[in-house]
Amino acid sequence: MNTTLETTAEPLPDDLAFLGERLAAFNDGDVGASGRKALAVFVRDEHGAVVAGISGYTAWGWLYVQWLWVDERLRGQHTAGKMLDAAEQEAVVRGCHGALIDTFNPKAAKVYERQGYRPFGTLADFPVGRSRIFLQKKL
Repeated sequence: MNTTLETTAEPLPDDLAFLGERLAAFNDGDVGASGRKALAVFVRDEHGAVVAGISGYTAWGWLYVQWLWVDERLRGQHTAGKMLDAAEQEAVVRGCHGALIDTFNPKAAKVYERQGYRPFGTLADFPVGRSRIFLQKKL
């Protein structure tokens, strides 16, 4: 087989979809179907605009919180905790036994720890001068 190696900052959506499908098929054959399903929680203001939210997914019995953002005006009001509670409750309904989140913001890490998440690893200088902290929680 003749091959070429391509590096790009602008991958084609079809190529990414193909890659995801192939990896999912491999993993399904290796460890069983993931049952991957998107999960999002949003907080909206009186006009319907998103002022906080979580985006992630459940798979293989785990909730992975990929993004968590709270508008500055709502910080310090337990908004993140309420959203995490809602996401975790849905994850339990889906049969999940654990949750995973990561951050390089020390304040966010403390919020997650107050929610019952425990650090299990760090990656130094990600970004430079900070550490990326990986946290997990038993549901």
